[in-house]
Amino acid sequence: MPPTSSAIRKTVKAYFDRHPAPRAAPTEPTAAPAGVTARTTLPSSRALPERHAAEYPAALGGAAAGTPASAPSGTVPHVVDVHLYLERDGQILLGLRHPDSPYAGGSWHVLAGHCEAESATACLVREAYEEAGLVIDPADVELVHTVHMASPHGALPRVQLFFRARRWKGTPELREPDKCVAWRWWKGGDLPEPIVPYTRTAIDGIQAGRTYTELGWAR
Repeated sequence: MPPTSSAIRKTVKAYFDRHPAPRAAPTEPTAAPAGVTARTTLPSSRALPERHAAEYPAALGGAAAGTPASAPSGTVPHVVDVHLYLERDGQILLGLRHPDSPYAGGSWHVLAGHCEAESATACLVREAYEEAGLVIDPADVELVHTVHMASPHGALPRVQLFFRARRWKGTPELREPDKCVAWRWWKGGDLPEPIVPYTRTAIDGIQAGRTYTELGWAR
């Protein structure tokens, strides 16, 4: 990234404060030879900040302008997943994942999906309709728990966002039978087995009033 105009002005001022000679009135220039354009002898506006930055790096924040900050060691992308926490008369909606599902086949899980090029609430609204035919207004959801998971075997870490819907329209339908083979309401204190482990952790946290859980990170 090239130096900003503000950085150039500050650097040029600092240069002239330290080297006042170029600010003296220039002498009358001599005529340039025919066919040659006359030029001043002052350094160019780009050369000045570059020279000053090399001599006095603190003037530009301790590093030459245009040098990007280094990313922290070990930085990796995190996958963001959204989850729908629906509670009705003390019961929680869970879906039984298809036994051939690549993830958690044959286990119970809340309605969930991966964020694409969209916000988390937009993803939640889309997944609720695509998977179960439920219509939810983004204004009717609230974030109630987050599970930050370290994934094993070199997989990317995941941020699991659980949203409670205060209101919704529709009755759960099996709209993606290759992923979910049943929807059922379960009492919070009597959850089925097998259930996705972090889903149980999140439900326990929500019912206890906790908003955050970390799983799988070395301590």
